[in-house]
Amino acid sequence: MHIHIIGICGTFMGGIAALARADGHRVTGSDANVYPPMSSQLEALGIELSNGYDPAQLDMKPDIVLVGNVMSRGNPLIERLVDSPLAFTSGPQWLAENMLRGREVVAVAGTHGKTTTSSMLAWILERAGRDPGFLIGGIPANFGVSAREGKGAVFVIEADEYDTAFFDKRAKFVHYRPRHLVLTNLEFDHADIYPDLASIQRQFHHLMRTVPGSGRVIWNAADPELAAMLAMGCWTPLSGFSRNAIADADWHVRLLAADGSAFQLLRGGAPAGVVRWPQIGLHNVENGLAAIAAAERLGVEPAQAAEALAGFLGVRRRMELRGEAHGVRIYDDFAHHPTAVAATIDAMRRHAGNHRIIAVLEPRSNTMRLGHHREGLVAALAGADRIWMYQPAGLDWNLDEIASKLGAKAAVAGDLAQLVATLAAELKAGDEVLIMSNGGFGGLHDKLLQALRTTA
Repeated sequence: MHIHIIGICGTFMGGIAALARADGHRVTGSDANVYPPMSSQLEALGIELSNGYDPAQLDMKPDIVLVGNVMSRGNPLIERLVDSPLAFTSGPQWLAENMLRGREVVAVAGTHGKTTTSSMLAWILERAGRDPGFLIGGIPANFGVSAREGKGAVFVIEADEYDTAFFDKRAKFVHYRPRHLVLTNLEFDHADIYPDLASIQRQFHHLMRTVPGSGRVIWNAADPELAAMLAMGCWTPLSGFSRNAIADADWHVRLLAADGSAFQLLRGGAPAGVVRWPQIGLHNVENGLAAIAAAERLGVEPAQAAEALAGFLGVRRRMELRGEAHGVRIYDDFAHHPTAVAATIDAMRRHAGNHRIIAVLEPRSNTMRLGHHREGLVAALAGADRIWMYQPAGLDWNLDEIASKLGAKAAVAGDLAQLVATLAAELKAGDEVLIMSNGGFGGLHDKLLQALRTTA
């Protein structure tokens, strides 16, 4: 079968392309911006990519077209598709009908941490010899790909609450029908889709309604918004986790290192294993705890899961060290919500101690562009020693107001080349540079490394 995917370079649709190719289908696709790492992954699989949305793509007459949720009516390619006799569906619907049916699906949902938690769980299962299938919204370093079919019974999927397609405005995750559900946390996000937190809670509760009584819901028992959502109705046994010991948490931890690089597992207050790993940050401790709790439900003992996490190498674009030049380390992080920004800076502070932390932020997400969370940026960025914010084209509010509240350590740049030059001039050995964006940030990481390497 020939499958053509419109919007193929997003992590989700790119993962579906990889799964379809592994299943023996001919796969082609297009996107407005074909760029690494997803484009490299797809081309390595022999998938033909087209840049842009030329309606002539449909002259190939694919057997079915999968439409990404970035596409909307009015796009010439979509207008031709709707007017044609070609079959089309959404990525989540195709996935549910062709890949998830008959598998023991574990969905990982939440505002933050779902990519990393999914990756950790898949790696634990892999080390336990379970050969899981997975589809993750990032590229786990241990696997080098964002998706694979796997031969085992379990399929791990990162379950996103974003809408499905222009013709299906339900959250993507309601298609997956998981047997087990991991809930990391719940905050307001996706302001371009949801008007308020209550509307997101309703979508999560729609997902809850699909989880069978024979499954398990592993949830962050310290999250009040998740608790409120569960109070709307729950028909599945619960296992709570929390970094600290609280009443509803079956699982918690005892930190053995302040930066989160070592911790002891406690289940029901009793020691259950020790994790010593290359990851840092209290948010990753919680992610790891959630993954271990989910793996235990799937038959992997906590001590075995803890041993597996010792070899977990992280996920690309999650505090990923991109390079070092003249003693300056440059990190790439996907953080684009104030909570994630604060967690990333806190993790680096706990790890780096007195080294200077330079935070460089591009407020690129739709929610940020609409002005939501901008007040939260002040507290989120405050832990850094030096702050640069990039004012991208199309941002409808001025970052200067945030910078003024942060004082002399904060500045705003509107020109990428000038930002690179200024950073290269002011950075010094020992600095830890956190570049945070949910996009490519104009290649800032590599440009800055190159500028530092050519500096005498």
